Amino acid sequence: MNSAEEPTSTRKVELGIFEKYLTLWIAICIVVGLLVGRFLPQFGEFMESLKFRQLSIPIGVLLFFMMYPTVLGIRFTDIKKAATRPKPLLVTIIANWLIAPPLMTLLANLMLTDPLQKAGIILLGLSPCTAMVMWWMFLAKGDMAQGLINTAINALLMLFLYAPMAAFYLGVSSIPVPWDLIAISVLVFIALPVAAGAVSRKVIIERKGEEWFNNAYVPSVGKISIVALLTTLIVLFSFEGEIILNNPLLVAYLAAPNLLHYATMITWTYLLGYFAGWAYETAIDTTLIGSSSHFEVAIAVATTLYGIGSGAALATVIGPLMEVPLMLSLVKLGLRTRKYFPRKKRQIVQ
Repeated sequence: MNSAEEPTSTRKVELGIFEKYLTLWIAICIVVGLLVGRFLPQFGEFMESLKFRQLSIPIGVLLFFMMYPTVLGIRFTDIKKAATRPKPLLVTIIANWLIAPPLMTLLANLMLTDPLQKAGIILLGLSPCTAMVMWWMFLAKGDMAQGLINTAINALLMLFLYAPMAAFYLGVSSIPVPWDLIAISVLVFIALPVAAGAVSRKVIIERKGEEWFNNAYVPSVGKISIVALLTTLIVLFSFEGEIILNNPLLVAYLAAPNLLHYATMITWTYLLGYFAGWAYETAIDTTLIGSSSHFEVAIAVATTLYGIGSGAALATVIGPLMEVPLMLSLVKLGLRTRKYFPRKKRQIVQ
């Protein structure tokens, strides 16, 4: 890469007070969501009722506005360059499809006793993230082009691998794969934001210039993405606020295998990137994708297989509870340790 050509992932996005105190805002919104779910359960029930083909309409809209800024700065040349580096994609596939499922199955069987709760935790381990992970990569200043490729391939693999792997690990002969949910997720969280970002970039740069696009438009849209995230957290946690606050020990019990799973996946993927000599932008992408889960899919399958009030459904709800603070912590860890990685232009990933 020409040293004069600044990578998309290293451009500074100024988010002001939102970014500076993001941890505080996230904590406040989680608490607000829980309290709303506990004292105004009608709100969560109403939000949960707004669905199209198993996808929550409010969450879908909010996640779109989170995803759009993450792909806004991606150039076609970035994607072409990322496509010439297959190793990060290969590690992502190994992490999500060969290591995460048996690891989560092992932890569930070792730490839980209820069969349905085990099933819910296993479903989380079988569902690699294809939505919110792009936003975490954006916040961690990862390689968005590489992340887009890895996330898109993961989404396609879900169509072919989810059903047989779920049947194998759950011991259930027939697994209802939420094809509609997966397809709509790919459309809303990948295809539409990428298309909107590409069109916006082209039109705005032609009319306003690249300097205005980078210094005015991108920071403004970045603020919208933060607001969308915080609103998403309130809505998500309002769904199960009453259950979570009334059963904190049960939540902690179900969270234990999730925490160990996240810790294990984060440790080996991030260290692999470091010892392999990858640039930070590539290493953090692989770690975020390899350790996060598509809890919407897991919840949909759990409720279809075992019922909406089952232990399996409750176990899958723990997904966003764990993932949001853990992914934020991983973002902070990455930003603090990226100085120990080689610079992007010298990376040796093939």
